[in-house]
Amino acid sequence: MKPARADRTSDMAVLVNERLDVADDVIALTLTPAPGTDGLPAWGPGAHIDVVISDSVTRQYSLCGDPRDRDRYRIAILRVADGRGGSQLLHDIAVPGRELIVRAPRNHFELVPAESYLFVAGGIGITPILAMIASVERTGSDWKLLYGGRTRASMAYRDELAAYGDRVVLQPQDEFGLLDLHGVLSNTPRGAEVYACGPEPLLTALEAACSHQGRAAPHSERFSPKVIENALDIQFEVRLERSDRTVIVPAGRSVLEALEADGLAPAFTCREGTCGTCETVVLAGRVDHRDSLLSNEEKEANDTMMICVSRCHDTRLVLDL
Repeated sequence: MKPARADRTSDMAVLVNERLDVADDVIALTLTPAPGTDGLPAWGPGAHIDVVISDSVTRQYSLCGDPRDRDRYRIAILRVADGRGGSQLLHDIAVPGRELIVRAPRNHFELVPAESYLFVAGGIGITPILAMIASVERTGSDWKLLYGGRTRASMAYRDELAAYGDRVVLQPQDEFGLLDLHGVLSNTPRGAEVYACGPEPLLTALEAACSHQGRAAPHSERFSPKVIENALDIQFEVRLERSDRTVIVPAGRSVLEALEADGLAPAFTCREGTCGTCETVVLAGRVDHRDSLLSNEEKEANDTMMICVSRCHDTRLVLDL
């Protein structure tokens, strides 16, 4: 897989066309092209955009509208009271008529063709799943959604999902407890593709349940980085093929940080291995993958890496930079 590079050349201006309250502390924004700009780039289910909130604050939000609609994007934003401040700032400034800067969609959570699907969403993790469900519904594939949240009032898009009838199972935690992942998997066809988005405990539990039942790992999108246990950091060198330079990456410093210290300016956003902005083509060397985006198959292919978190298993990497 070749990375979808993201940098400031993909910045574009959009207007907040509509703002709706769709759950407790969750707003939905409809974004349209600002006057004088071209139309919006195409996207597919699972894609997200970067929203440039300020010079130092950029956040990623899943597109949850209709991919066939090239005139508008829809995103939903949960106000995170104890977060880093980006969501709170957007809640304050994103009013109708406000101009925002966004970057073209990228997709590390693509929907693969299948005859049946199980979707599992936790809280604001419903956003990428919405577009997937709409797409699968049009193809006629069988599907089911298990959707959990702290309370019913905290779960966005309940009314929209009600149109799908009993294929959608809503289970607020204060009414039902934790989601019965083993139960729903037991009643899901063996060949079904499993897609999930939500908080880390949910995704970890789902991965364990799939493994216990002998299923393939679910396709997951994470809000926060995976915890890497017993990680060993060693010094290694990175050869930048296009730049004809070699940079030493000391123990305890990321490839991205080492490149910055050497005067280079690679594209990045999260520094956590969750957004995909810094994905870089690997030409040689064995990558110690520590991101939360690439699938096991993609990691084994060793074609790309997230330079903000991943390292080298040996002493040398060659990158297409």
